[in-house]
Amino acid sequence: MISTNTDPQVQRKLTEILRIINESDNAIGARIIADKMRERGYKIGERGVRYHLRILDERGLTSREGYSGRIITDNGIRELEDGLIGHRVGFVITTIDELVYNTDIDINTGEGNVIVNTALVDKDDFDEAIDIIASLCNSPYSISPYVRILEEDNQDIKIPEDKVGIATVCSITIDGILAHNGIPVNTKYGGLVQIHDARPACFSDLIMYTGTTIDPMKIFINKRMTSIMETLDTGSGKLLANLREIPVSARDHAIEVLEKARLIDIYGVIEVGQPGPSVLGGPINAGKIGVSLYAGVNSLVAVDERGIDISIHPISTITRFKDMTRL
Repeated sequence: MISTNTDPQVQRKLTEILRIINESDNAIGARIIADKMRERGYKIGERGVRYHLRILDERGLTSREGYSGRIITDNGIRELEDGLIGHRVGFVITTIDELVYNTDIDINTGEGNVIVNTALVDKDDFDEAIDIIASLCNSPYSISPYVRILEEDNQDIKIPEDKVGIATVCSITIDGILAHNGIPVNTKYGGLVQIHDARPACFSDLIMYTGTTIDPMKIFINKRMTSIMETLDTGSGKLLANLREIPVSARDHAIEVLEKARLIDIYGVIEVGQPGPSVLGGPINAGKIGVSLYAGVNSLVAVDERGIDISIHPISTITRFKDMTRL
């Protein structure tokens, strides 16, 4: 088992590196693994990856294939299939915590890093895709009108020759903003919020981030449970949203911080709750209030709803806000 005599931080990195190797069709080297780890929110370089690969080799979970890199062994595959479910529960919230920690945008100046969702589309579909994204960005359901276009020469994320990358501001950025302004945040649920007559009614579905091995947004996306374009067209439908808890005593300060963030075009707030058992039907613990937000990935999912082939990666990585462009 990967967990034997291993520090939890190392443990998580070993698990994710093993998953990356398993997902590769061919042997994969440390440099590419490091790139993919950074895409998934881990701050690790090529040297650090090599250190972790030696541990995996010693445990018989990976093996070297010439100069090409590592492949996963049968033992490694069994480890992923049989032994990692317990470790992976909570993996999503761990990734969120790391990204929140690295979100340092200054809401007074707009300088610093934000969390982004990323997606890949064919170059031929880019113009139509960006028009759809713009329609969401200029609606009441948007986190931010800022996007970053990622070309083939991008250094942060590898973009295939026939694709264009698109990054949108992720709503978890708000968690980072609150945390860096002294407000404790518990990112609790991902879900679907029901919209009636252009107004949020309630959460129709909720999944706790701490209780799943898969990002809740990815679950709803893969099951095609949204109706984002219908909501834009008719004022009724289902949008991706999330819910976090903050202390009751921090409510007034949180509202001040959120209003400052709105001035730099980062918002997306559905409701800042009052002390009570729920926000839009989402359960809240005693002594806490809920803050619900529309998900920044909605605009990317809207592209998929229009039948355009798009590969979506929610809560993907961080980027400098100043590198993004206002639609």
